Amino acid sequence: MFTNPEQFASATKTLFELQMMTFNALTSKAVQGVEQVVSLNMTTAKNSVQGSMAMGKEMSQAKDPKAAMDVAAAHARPMAGAVVYGEQLKVIIDDIHSEFTQAADAHIAEAKSTLTALIYDVTQNVKPGSENAVEIIKTAIDNAFQGYEQVTKATRQAVQVVEDQIAKATAQVVPPEKNAA
Repeated sequence: MFTNPEQFASATKTLFELQMMTFNALTSKAVQGVEQVVSLNMTTAKNSVQGSMAMGKEMSQAKDPKAAMDVAAAHARPMAGAVVYGEQLKVIIDDIHSEFTQAADAHIAEAKSTLTALIYDVTQNVKPGSENAVEIIKTAIDNAFQGYEQVTKATRQAVQVVEDQIAKATAQVVPPEKNAA
């Protein structure tokens, strides 16, 4: 069992630090993913405006109405830009999902290892009559780890919600037949 309260405080601090490391890693990746999506959206909007301006210029320079209509028809074809946008967005989403999963799994494994060592320390050298104290400490450690798992689970659910929202937005931009491919 812990020989002094500082050992228990240190173990608790370690677990809290692991939770904060997980939260920071996942939050950082989420922010990075949002930055990537915003950048992609800005680039897509810029390219769209430039394409519209170029089409307008081409139409204004057409020699007759048929040539102007041909220019408009050429630009009205299924937009390759929307397909490229959807593909780039999928790469960003897949990257966020993969990194979230890896970070969460790594931190959970580290927390389990730390808690296993902590429980081992608690159960060693137990003095007769201290069994209740050991059970209380084990329960406190188990509760702390369950809280850690809940934070990780909630974070994964939040990532899933973001992925779902981005997928809905992509479905609105990318034509359905291109989205399925």
